[in-house]
Amino acid sequence: MLKNINLKASGGWFIAITGALLFSTKAIFVKLAFQHTHVSALHLLVLRMLFSMPFYVFAGLYSHQKATQKITQKQWLLIAIMGLLGYYLSSLFDFIGLQYVSAGLERLILFLYPTFTVLINTFILKTRLKRIQIIALILTYLGIGIAFLGEVQIDTSNAYFYYGAFMVFLCAITYSIYLSGSGKLVPIIGPTPYTAYVMLFATGGVFLHFLLTAHTTTLAFFDPNLVLYGIALAIVATVLPSFLLNIGMKKVGSNNIAIITSIGPVSTILQAHFFLNEPILMLQILGTLLVIIGVLLTGLKNSI
Repeated sequence: MLKNINLKASGGWFIAITGALLFSTKAIFVKLAFQHTHVSALHLLVLRMLFSMPFYVFAGLYSHQKATQKITQKQWLLIAIMGLLGYYLSSLFDFIGLQYVSAGLERLILFLYPTFTVLINTFILKTRLKRIQIIALILTYLGIGIAFLGEVQIDTSNAYFYYGAFMVFLCAITYSIYLSGSGKLVPIIGPTPYTAYVMLFATGGVFLHFLLTAHTTTLAFFDPNLVLYGIALAIVATVLPSFLLNIGMKKVGSNNIAIITSIGPVSTILQAHFFLNEPILMLQILGTLLVIIGVLLTGLKNSI
């Protein structure tokens, strides 16, 4: 029995890691789209949600047909709030920020959201913080601090740098609230229907924002390069990781997800170096190693 439990936890850990790695490609696709096209953050976000929407519609309809219990009005309200926070506002803040800061720095700022999530779970939702999670957080954020020292050596002369950094900071806050709320809702509703529903609410928020604020110059949507980036963002960086992370959350809990997904920003820093020619320094490498050690600790039995 104990062996089966450990195997289940290990499977959840592996699923969450895979989702985090796929999700980490988002910043790379966004930066490449900004470099190679003249798209705005909102237009790019619309494309991301447009191409991912059919998958969530299908998943939502399938889940609705298979559902054995009815979702209450309060749960629908919470799902809507989580969708608007987690994949509408968070994504919008993040895409805006990526116009002005490097992909590596964006991920370093987003490293803050596991701390926010754990604090929310511990002090507001009254979830017990286990010793292994404390050790993992200490190692992870020690690594983040060291990596940040290397990142600040990158040129920050652009006038909108602090604005971009602040937008990413807002993304970290809203996404941490989403993770905390999802940790309570996923076990009740199920990872597949929950993912589908929150993403559809987020898509509605993005489309409404676009309709209310966008100009009539929508011909840019037909740029072949932009369409390819939109598809990559939708499938590789949105659909697959969103389902994988919520499945992993059901198996290992939102506290562990918050720590596990720290490997995603590390992955982005490495990808940014190879695909965007962003510099990577020895301090970043040392910080990366400490973060990976902290993440690996979450795969251990949590009874320490």
